Amino acid sequence: MNRVTMSAEEVPLPEWEKMLKNYTLKVLAELGRDRWDISILICGDKTITRLNNQYRGKNEATDILSFVMDEGELFPAAGKGGSGRCLPGDIVISLDTLRENARRFKTSEDEELRRLLIHGILHLDGMDHASNKKTEPMLLLQEELLKRLSGESIVRSEKRGYV
Repeated sequence: MNRVTMSAEEVPLPEWEKMLKNYTLKVLAELGRDRWDISILICGDKTITRLNNQYRGKNEATDILSFVMDEGELFPAAGKGGSGRCLPGDIVISLDTLRENARRFKTSEDEELRRLLIHGILHLDGMDHASNKKTEPMLLLQEELLKRLSGESIVRSEKRGYV
């Protein structure tokens, strides 16, 4: 069984917290991952800019950061049928940049949130991309997962917004 914990900084914990957790669990199931413990921080641009500067040396906002805890073998006891847990890392999502991206890419905030969440999980699963070209294997898988889970939503009403 996978577990997801959520927290918020600079913004209130969203009322759609449970939906986000459920969607995360569905993505992990699609990837065949079990006994994963993932932490998700929802924040604004001020917080993500501070983290991006501190950990990546980039003093700017970004939509998502993934902090991988162990880039090697992820807790062998969990990965090889043992009873241990896998602690792949943490995901941080800025609602401010998410909204900006949704407008720029002409998509709903809900779809952009689902895309970012999948993107972050794939990074925690050891995937990476050299560019943002749609032909990158990680980005192809991201879009495939988004399509497979297209009947799902995190925020039911776009009118209420995220914050």
